[in-house]
Amino acid sequence: METVAVVGLGRVGLPLALSFADRGLRVIGVERRPAVLEQLAAGHMPFSETGTEELLERVLKTERFERTRAVQDAARADHIVLTLGTPSHVHIEIDMSQIRQVVDDLLPVLHEGHSLILRSTVAPGTTDWVAGYIEQRRGFRVGENLFVAHVPERIAENHFVEEIATLPCIVGGVGEGSGARAAELFEIFGTEVVQTTPVQAELAKIWTNILRYTQFALPNLLMMEAEQYGANVFDVIELINRNYPRGGIAPPGLTAGACLRKDFTFSEERSSAPGMLLAVSRVHETVPLFLVNGLKARMGDSLRDRKVAVLGLTFKRDSDDVRDSLSYKLVRLLERELAHVARHDPYVPAESEALEVALEGADAVIVATNHSGFDGLLRQVAEGTLLVDPWNVTGSGRVFGTVRERAAVEPA
Repeated sequence: METVAVVGLGRVGLPLALSFADRGLRVIGVERRPAVLEQLAAGHMPFSETGTEELLERVLKTERFERTRAVQDAARADHIVLTLGTPSHVHIEIDMSQIRQVVDDLLPVLHEGHSLILRSTVAPGTTDWVAGYIEQRRGFRVGENLFVAHVPERIAENHFVEEIATLPCIVGGVGEGSGARAAELFEIFGTEVVQTTPVQAELAKIWTNILRYTQFALPNLLMMEAEQYGANVFDVIELINRNYPRGGIAPPGLTAGACLRKDFTFSEERSSAPGMLLAVSRVHETVPLFLVNGLKARMGDSLRDRKVAVLGLTFKRDSDDVRDSLSYKLVRLLERELAHVARHDPYVPAESEALEVALEGADAVIVATNHSGFDGLLRQVAEGTLLVDPWNVTGSGRVFGTVRERAAVEPA
């Protein structure tokens, strides 16, 4: 039985490790955060991901999932999969320190036959750099007696269990044998395996997210322009899309998240069109200020001593993931206006007030995340309260409006 080590048991690595074990492989999970290992030992997922609590329960009964803090323990496996953070130093420079540190830790214990797979999102050229770095320091011939590949993860949060077995698996191997070795591992999920070069695999992952971020930026820019001209963005989007074969513009929203908000950096770092993707990012980054300015324009140009309830702290609907959420930027901007800010998110209880407490006496309510539990807000907020709903969770088709105004157009 082959063994796989997954280094980094975060939102990408842990579901992957559990899925390998659930399909009969022996798995070594490497995680340096003691709290995560303690939660797993107690049978609890350290974060929310649909279907993984049951997956963890099954896997723990099999004893095929070993957990450790020592990176060197990964060398006991046939395959080593890196699922590490790749943040950015600034908007145009990627921070590769986590990957480099783990590779340095592994260098003394790597041996012939090992397969090293990058699952993390990385800049173009990183997989070849890792291969060259290992060859330079250990003398292996990558693709012949040691194998390095990039197998990007493109699964949507809360869809891991279904998409690991349905999405095509892209494999970019260095040299002759690396792609085949990586494919041997990921074929266990029964989905289509597509072989390509490392840099094409890297670009496919990066531009999957860049495409989505750009698609989300356009309706946000339209929302802000519609406000400038006194138009209704939801009416305009309906006009664009209605029975038109080349429509398809998405609705607006406070769009963010770790993958979308930073992955443009991987291209921007060496872009042939510098600034283009930064401009896309700035559209999203401007939305919190747009919402605050919209409040001020409707509340006497001052938010001082006004109570504003921000509903939703996570970056995504019905998720507990707060990484790179723009809700926190919105809160900070409101506080700089001397507003009294209440926060509620059912998925982030440690940073939340109860919904009724957050809403009580609020002069304004902002729907920052489109959680399904917020659908009935019009019946919970006082009639004269200004409700800001860029996601249109109320279905009333207005970004800014009092509850009384919205109730007049609420769907039956």
